[in-house]
Amino acid sequence: MSRHRPQASERTHLDAFVIATGDASPRDQRDLMERPFFSLAKAKRTVPIRYASGDVRVEVFAVPEHGMATIWDADVLIWAASQIVEAQNHGLVTSRFLRFTPYQLLTATGRGTGIRAYDLLKGALDRLQSTSIRTTIRHDKHWQRLQFSWINEWELLTRRDGRVEGMEFVLPDWFYRGVIDRTLVLAIDPAYFRLTGGLERWLYRVARKHAGHQPEGWRFEFSHLHKKSGSLARPSDFALQMRRLILRQPLPGYRLAREIEGGRELLHIRPTRSSGACGQNVEAICTSHASTICTSNARGTVLRTHGSQLSLWQDTPNPPLNLYNSFESNFCIDAHSGENLSFGVDSGGSDSPRSGLTSAPETPPRPLRSRPSGAER
Repeated sequence: MSRHRPQASERTHLDAFVIATGDASPRDQRDLMERPFFSLAKAKRTVPIRYASGDVRVEVFAVPEHGMATIWDADVLIWAASQIVEAQNHGLVTSRFLRFTPYQLLTATGRGTGIRAYDLLKGALDRLQSTSIRTTIRHDKHWQRLQFSWINEWELLTRRDGRVEGMEFVLPDWFYRGVIDRTLVLAIDPAYFRLTGGLERWLYRVARKHAGHQPEGWRFEFSHLHKKSGSLARPSDFALQMRRLILRQPLPGYRLAREIEGGRELLHIRPTRSSGACGQNVEAICTSHASTICTSNARGTVLRTHGSQLSLWQDTPNPPLNLYNSFESNFCIDAHSGENLSFGVDSGGSDSPRSGLTSAPETPPRPLRSRPSGAER
């Protein structure tokens, strides 16, 4: 039996939330969608992420043995959030202590179920547990900064013949509170799990959070996106990868376009289908006010900066363009993220009407007032 339990296990005083079927619509936690919490490369990363914007601070640290948790590893958290929200929708009691079978997680996220998939899952859990996060987002009024790991502890239960019988892990309180608060959760397209590139996965989460279902979408400066991503790539390499994504159009439910405005290179993200639930237009550019960020002088590209490292998710070709876009979670609500504050709308929406948020405010962007821009698709 494989055990990853500290001497004083939290599971001794938490009721287990047992996953019965594993069927749940995928949902993501808003804070994780717009901050640089994960490595975008499958190669092992040990260089810290340091991000600051307004009053918001995010620092992510890795240990050399396992490396930093990747955006593929984050699928474990998306799956956990989806299960918790689905259970709440049916009036069930949930907990930070989840008990399930690895088969449920792997099949729900579109992965294989062979021996290698189980080994890669264990590697992902090691990275999620060993990665340390410090942030000012949603901190308690008596504390200015929280520190935690994505998974507090985990255990793989096996039979004597080595066959896996089940799995348990405990989520950090910061993440769990961000999931049970329905204003902090967004439905995402199931096709997200089929995205193979780290940058395109990250960009989809940004698109879902900011552009949402707004007909006019959202615009970002390339330089702002670079700092927002936590990428180790040089700005020029990052911009090149963004242009390649614009040519490929891999994001399910969104269309990407490159625009030039006043000498600035912009990415315009528009939904390919709009639910019409939020009909207000957005006419501002997100500009960078981040004072610090992770190192940006690495010689590698966006997707690979070091040697090879196993990740939880295998590489598969991208499917054809998926025009599906979930109609859930699309309400006009007050802006809170520091993006387009002057327009009074948060494009991402939520699974329920907003009640007060406790996340720290950020510096608002500059409004767009210059001539209309041309677009390259």
